[in-house]
Amino acid sequence: MTAAIVLGQQAPARRRPHSWTLILGLVLVGAVAATALLSLVWLPYPPDDTTGGRLEEPSWQHLLGTDKLGRDLATQVMIGARIALTVGLGSVLVGALIGITIGLLAAFATPWLDDTISAGLDVVIAFPVLLLAMLIVAAQGASLLSVMVAIGLAMSAVVARLTRVLTKRVLGEQYVTAARTSGTRWPGIVARHIMPNIWPTLSVNLALQFGVAVLAEASLSYLGLGAPPPNASWGRLLQEAQGTFVTAPVGAIAPGLALIALVLGVNFVADGLRDIADPARRRSR
Repeated sequence: MTAAIVLGQQAPARRRPHSWTLILGLVLVGAVAATALLSLVWLPYPPDDTTGGRLEEPSWQHLLGTDKLGRDLATQVMIGARIALTVGLGSVLVGALIGITIGLLAAFATPWLDDTISAGLDVVIAFPVLLLAMLIVAAQGASLLSVMVAIGLAMSAVVARLTRVLTKRVLGEQYVTAARTSGTRWPGIVARHIMPNIWPTLSVNLALQFGVAVLAEASLSYLGLGAPPPNASWGRLLQEAQGTFVTAPVGAIAPGLALIALVLGVNFVADGLRDIADPARRRSR
C-alpha cells in the first residue's frame, strides 16, 4: 500500500509527455492550411489583375510586392498554398488507395505471386518519384488532375511494399491465426485486425509521402510540367522569379519560404507521430 493511499490521497495520474515536434509541425501546416482556406473566400486582388506596377517593392497596397507582370505576389502565394495542399492530399489519397490494395493482395497471395508483385514493386521503387511523375505527366498532358494522379502512382509502390511487410508481420500473430481458425473471412480479418495494427506506421509514411508530393509538384511546375496558368503554383512562381531575383528577391523568397514551411511542417508532424507510436524512440532522445 503506497503512502498516497495511507494518507487517503489518490496518486496523480501520469500525463503523457507532449511531442513538441508534432505541435510545431501542426502549427506550420495549420498556417499554410489557413492561408489556403482563406484564398477560397478572399484574395487581396484578382489572380489575373495586372494593374500593379512591374516588380514593385512590398508596400501597404501589395504586402509582398508584385511580379514582372504586375500581379500581386501575396495573391499568387495564397493560391499556391491551395494548389500545394490539393496536390499533396490528392496524391496521397491516390497512392494510399493503390498502394494499400496492392500490398494487401501481395501479403495474402500465393508465394510465387507474392514474389512477382514484390519484384515489380522493387523495379518501380528504383525510379525516382519525380522521374516517374514527369513521364506520366508528359504522356497525359499537364493539368492539376494529371499531376495528382502521376505523383500518386509514383509513390504507390513505396506504400504497397510497406503495407505488404506490415501485413505479413500481423498475419503471423496468434490472434490472427485464431480468427482464421474460427471461420472469420479475409475481409473481416483485414478490417478488424490488420488495418488497425498497421495504420499507425502507415500514417507516418503517408505524412512523409505528402511532403514528397508537395516537392514533386513544385518541381514539375518549375520545369513547366505542372498545372498550367492561371494556376499559381509555388514552383512556377520560383521559375518566373529566377530572372529577377537580384532586383526583386521577394518574388523568389516568398514562395520558397512557404514551400519550406509546409514541407518542414509535414515532416515534423510525421516525426511527432512516430514518437507517439514508439515511446522508446522518444525516451532515447
